[in-house]
Amino acid sequence: MYTAGSRTEASLLRVKRVVDQLAKNGTTITVAAVAREADVSRTFLYEHAEARTIVTQAALRARGLRAQSDQAQRDAVEASWRERALNAEEALKNTNAEVVNQRERIAELLGQIAGLQGDWTDADVVRITTANVALQHEVRALTVERDRLNKRLAAARDNARFADKRIAALEAQITEKLTDPPT
Repeated sequence: MYTAGSRTEASLLRVKRVVDQLAKNGTTITVAAVAREADVSRTFLYEHAEARTIVTQAALRARGLRAQSDQAQRDAVEASWRERALNAEEALKNTNAEVVNQRERIAELLGQIAGLQGDWTDADVVRITTANVALQHEVRALTVERDRLNKRLAAARDNARFADKRIAALEAQITEKLTDPPT
């Protein structure tokens, strides 16, 4: 026959085993789940100080592990978007520099054509005009590429802002859950 003390010890032992099993499985640790699995009443878990401490500490440990895992995921996503934004900014900078160089070259060639029109043979004029047309096409292509990169950069920035807002919301939820008393 069990005495009151040995029944309490047996119940505490079951509570410890259930808490360990729930933590191992990654299941949310709640008073209701522990009471159901350990075959004890919720009243026992709330009124018995040692049982309440076991459940509370296990729940806090589990929340801490989930919070760390969630934070690591959010950090990885944020780093990915930041890297994309930096790459897009660098490509945009390079494209803008190339457009400026091409425009300067076109202006230089147009100046040569205008200044030396009389000294050029028809073949030279055709060659330079062809080079000018090719450079103008290249400038247009680079301008299109710059615009495309500007759009990608804007999208990456929008995504980074959305990720920051989502991270803040998740952190608020985690903080709220950590400060809520166990049920």
